Amino acid sequence: MKYPSAFLLSVFIFLLHVDTAFAQRGRRIIEVKRIDVNIEQPPIQLISPRAPGIMEVPELYLSDDIVTIIGVGDIMMGTDYPNTSFLPPNDGRDLLIPLHHVLQNATVTFGNLEGVLLDGEGTVKRCRNPDLCFAFRSPERYVYNLVDAGFDMVSLANNHTGDFGPEGRVATVEALRRAGIAYAGTLDHPVTIIERKGIRFGMAAFAPNVGTVSIHDIPNAQRIVRELKENSDIVIVSFHGGAEGADHQNVTCETEFYYGENRGNVCNFARKVIDAGADVVFGHGPHVTRSVDLYKDRFIAYSLGNFCTYARFNLRGENGIAPVIKVFTDRDGKFMKAEVTPIRQIGRGEPVIDRNRGAIRSLQRLLAEDFPQSELFISDHGIITRKEEL
Repeated sequence: MKYPSAFLLSVFIFLLHVDTAFAQRGRRIIEVKRIDVNIEQPPIQLISPRAPGIMEVPELYLSDDIVTIIGVGDIMMGTDYPNTSFLPPNDGRDLLIPLHHVLQNATVTFGNLEGVLLDGEGTVKRCRNPDLCFAFRSPERYVYNLVDAGFDMVSLANNHTGDFGPEGRVATVEALRRAGIAYAGTLDHPVTIIERKGIRFGMAAFAPNVGTVSIHDIPNAQRIVRELKENSDIVIVSFHGGAEGADHQNVTCETEFYYGENRGNVCNFARKVIDAGADVVFGHGPHVTRSVDLYKDRFIAYSLGNFCTYARFNLRGENGIAPVIKVFTDRDGKFMKAEVTPIRQIGRGEPVIDRNRGAIRSLQRLLAEDFPQSELFISDHGIITRKEEL
């Protein structure tokens, strides 16, 4: 039997569409609708239903009773200050591709954004000691590198959010808002709430720096967390605290100073915000991996190190390796387990999976040194469980 050529062409196009549909299974992008929720302080932003990241298929098959939250460390995708030699090729689009399959596979993915997203000049900060001072300004279009990687929320509470004055803060917030990525940690935007899989995730962020919500004011931090918990199912708290560098990798549970700046008592802070209702606490600031711990069935990572820090960061030794931690909780935020994907930065600052598992070994060592009585156990493959479950 002979078929008209138009009929055969129609069949071919139909089969092509079917094949494409199967190839894209699980990789759906949903446009974000942003809603302002007006309640008493602190102000809350609600993003629904999901930011335009891509969710991999395995996450779809988890029980509805299991929530997964990925946390990563410092993100600075290159800076055009003081000149463009510190920008990556191809607008940084390739930087995070080796980790896309990891970052996209969670209910919520979080990171700490160091520096600003700004196309203008801004007002660069002045430093008393230029040898210890860096200013980071990435082009605003770089925000879509975070979108493509699957990030849902970022902290702005750190010592670089004010690198280019009010102009930098405003431009950063606007770039994130346009991209559908939630943000928190500045005085103007202390908290945020997003909704995923019918679950409301609240996020607050704290730091010892000007223009950020203070890590030192514990009563205020607890008030913010309590109010956030009243409007959320699971609360994530980020803090920027602790001294910097490999010489300060251990958690002392005392007030830490770095070049005269009070960086807080991170143990006390983490536990106090959990007392107030926080479910997961992610730390940043030391630029190296620090220990994890469990307190009242809630997970704490005291520092997630340098995740993607291009060109202007020291990436030698411990500074160049970091954990990507995926925390599994129930719908109330109670810890179930966690998984560590160890990464290292190659070249000028490109994160790849570390086959030598350096960050896992660091976490094992630091947990034994800093919290020998901890309930947690870390396997050689980076699975974090309670000791009682072994």
